[in-house]
Amino acid sequence: MSPRRSVADARDTRSAILVRGVELATVEGLDGLTIGRLAAELGLSKSGVLGHFGAKEALQLAVIDTAAEQFGREVVEPSAGTTPGLPRLRALCEAWLTHLTHPCGSFFISAAAEFDRRPGPVRDAIAGMSALWERDLRMHVRLALTDGDLHGDGDQIVFDLVGTVLAANHALHLTGDAQALPRARRALARKLGQD
Repeated sequence: MSPRRSVADARDTRSAILVRGVELATVEGLDGLTIGRLAAELGLSKSGVLGHFGAKEALQLAVIDTAAEQFGREVVEPSAGTTPGLPRLRALCEAWLTHLTHPCGSFFISAAAEFDRRPGPVRDAIAGMSALWERDLRMHVRLALTDGDLHGDGDQIVFDLVGTVLAANHALHLTGDAQALPRARRALARKLGQD
């Protein structure tokens, strides 16, 4: 096997481990993610998985990065063609709600609940991703306020948007409420001046 092929194989294996890691962590939690479980799931040896990460915390951090990349592809990128400000904010919120219906759509909500009171690098990474996302929302809220498309306190608007999506996730996944997304869309429409 050529060195180039073995590097490509290693990259593909690492990618497969991380994608499966996001799937498992979304349902079972980041703390429940183990080298042994991933090895068994993917038909690899423990040492084969461990060789890519070295330790559980490194695996968890890499899984968080992979989930962030997925979120970017599914929520941020589809909204990129819309006008900054209120149109982009509406597109981002719609994509965010739709993302909740994907198998790994509630990864960050689950991870935040799991690690919110547990200091350390994993919590810091989750909090950092959350802060980046809220920064993006806040930027478009401020543009909408400046344009006169929204009125009120920008920080409160962001808080309400996040709260609506958290409530939708809870109703959708914990209680199985079939009306969770329509209710969330109505709440967001009221908040974003579409009713």
